[in-house]
Amino acid sequence: MDEAYYAIELALDSVVKIFTVASSPSYFLPWQNKSQRESMGSGFVISGRRILTNAHVVADHTFVLVRKHGSPAKYRAHVQAVGHECDLAILVVENEEFWEGMNFLELGDIPFLQESVAVVGYPQGGDNISVTKGVVSRVEPTQYVHGATQLLAIQIDAAINPGNSGGPAIMGDKVAGVAFQNLSNAENIGYIIPVPVINHFIAGVEETGDYVGFCSMGLSCQATENAQLREHFKMRPGLTGVLVNRINPISDAYRVLKKDDIILSFDGVPIANDGSVSFRNRERITFDHLVSMKKPNDTAQVKVLRDGEEHEFTVTLRPLQPLVPVHQFDKLPSYFIFAGLVFVPLTQPYLHEYGEDWYNASPRRLCERALKELPQKDGQQLVILSQVLVDDINTGYERLAEFQVKKVNGIEVENLKHLRQLVEDDSKENIRFDLDDDRVIVLNYNKAKIATSRILKRHRIPSATSGDLVVDEQTVSDIELACSK
Repeated sequence: MDEAYYAIELALDSVVKIFTVASSPSYFLPWQNKSQRESMGSGFVISGRRILTNAHVVADHTFVLVRKHGSPAKYRAHVQAVGHECDLAILVVENEEFWEGMNFLELGDIPFLQESVAVVGYPQGGDNISVTKGVVSRVEPTQYVHGATQLLAIQIDAAINPGNSGGPAIMGDKVAGVAFQNLSNAENIGYIIPVPVINHFIAGVEETGDYVGFCSMGLSCQATENAQLREHFKMRPGLTGVLVNRINPISDAYRVLKKDDIILSFDGVPIANDGSVSFRNRERITFDHLVSMKKPNDTAQVKVLRDGEEHEFTVTLRPLQPLVPVHQFDKLPSYFIFAGLVFVPLTQPYLHEYGEDWYNASPRRLCERALKELPQKDGQQLVILSQVLVDDINTGYERLAEFQVKKVNGIEVENLKHLRQLVEDDSKENIRFDLDDDRVIVLNYNKAKIATSRILKRHRIPSATSGDLVVDEQTVSDIELACSK
């Protein structure tokens, strides 16, 4: 039987069309959302009466509907779990009528090069189910556009268009992966999420009830392909590995590894001088894949060459949060307003508000920190003064917007919650903010507190504090009462 025809037969009772209404927050005005938008995608039924799809299909969702093949009815769906790094999400439908006649698809294995797959879904250009056929071109860690992470992906020569996202790539009678992105400015190059990544996501959800993330060692490494470099670090002939350049201070590796160590192997798997490890039949992939497939709090044996001597260390692996978050999907932005000064944690979505050319259009110093700086401890944030809502109380300070806040009353700011606590400690008459470039803001505390309620009312802002910040209830009620007067 023709594979594409067989794929259609399998898919008819399992692939669904997903209708999403979403509304993203405004990071420049973090107390309000942007206008809602509608989008469509695909998904398919897996065991346990669940629907698997892409995270970007339901990102920032406010309402999700699904429709099965051959039915005019749409059914309400709820997002059970979503992993933005791996671009996967699980939906559940409670209506029993939806499940009548539906079959689940089984997950298979990673296909070999040149094996045929059929991508099934609901791409743009029509309303009915569609099948495109292609062959596997390569298997390697690839940049996942939605989550901005490097994970294993399969490249195929079948077109994956908007609407295809979340649909299954079927090989034989099993799923080889989930369609999720294409290569811009190229024809018929699509990518699917392979089964090991899908299984890692699903296993984490089943064990903990939520998405657990993908582990990282927190290292920045350099290839040792140059013979003089290897000789300098006392690598004997036959030894291969990668040079450690930087270690994330919040990682467990920071405890045992050092800059200029040579990592020779990971869990007994030798690492080549280019950072790759052996994979299947004469294929090679970067050793990051071995790290990412570990479960949170798993340990790994790492063999290291240090000053010409070999050592073996045990490193505990876990997902690591960057100092400046790369994405903030399905979350409301954090903010704190005091005397018209709007404080927010720096995030990449905030920088993206500067437009498509955000890298050049956003403040250079903030952009550099977002891309390069590492956290020094858990929970750390870069807090910035995003804007000044002009009032008599803050006249002359409006040019200090987009500066990082370093200290409040001489105490270093750890994160936005800490800044709020420092501000609301009214033990001093004046409050002093130390910013980047040694700029200073000084406000009279009592006058600033009165001005805050006036400014919130003028700008129709419901609260001086975002809901995620744990604040003193009396403080919030004082401000909100002042706004309502």
